[in-house]
Amino acid sequence: AAGKLPQLLERADIKGDLHVHSTWSDGAQEIEDLVKPALGKGYRYIAVTDHSKGLGVARGLSEERLIEQKKVIDAINRKTRGCRVLSGTEINIKNDGSLDFDDELLKRLDLVVASIHSGFKQTAEQITRRLVTAMKNPFVSVIGHPSGRLIGEREAYEVDMEKVLKTAAETGTAIEINSYPLRLDLNEANVRQAKSMKVPLVISTDSHNSGQFDNMIYGVAVARRGWLEKKNVLNTLDHRALLKRLRKKGF
Repeated sequence: AAGKLPQLLERADIKGDLHVHSTWSDGAQEIEDLVKPALGKGYRYIAVTDHSKGLGVARGLSEERLIEQKKVIDAINRKTRGCRVLSGTEINIKNDGSLDFDDELLKRLDLVVASIHSGFKQTAEQITRRLVTAMKNPFVSVIGHPSGRLIGEREAYEVDMEKVLKTAAETGTAIEINSYPLRLDLNEANVRQAKSMKVPLVISTDSHNSGQFDNMIYGVAVARRGWLEKKNVLNTLDHRALLKRLRKKGF
């Protein structure tokens, strides 16, 4: 009645996927083989964010392998048109909040997704401190799957989500809506809260093969339930505008 309903985000607004794994860690496809399916989705970019060395179970990359991977990505971009591959990492947030790689390496990447993969039984204070510490790093672009839940398999860890979102707004760190069907993390209630706090958000699939690019629709559905508009989601931007925003850590 007041004319204030939002113009909700559409799947077609998404310009690229910012959380994708390849055979360099625990993905099923080579980087080059992910580009054509991404083009088929109409994407202008994808970010390869293979795991860092702290996640040995997922064949996490060492510093040397990450540098080598970036060279491979640069070579792919020199011969590919239409869809740019962004160099990134899904870096492990350790139990004390420190990260697997130093800043000198992180600043060479296009995108850094920081995620918790261990220590799920820590207290809310400990988990929150880890996430806050990671967000205060100037080169951490995004916090991945921020509650750690796996629907039907693992409950979300205890965390002060309001403090996490407040820190995200203060530091300009984006928070991920993870579209993987077992995650859907952030949930819609936290998405709505994030919007009200002017937190930058991204929607990604955490794909381990190109068939999982289709899961983007689920993340977009969560975003719509949280009343997100195109302007609230960073990966509705083209890749140059996106990288400029990420280097400024958000809006």
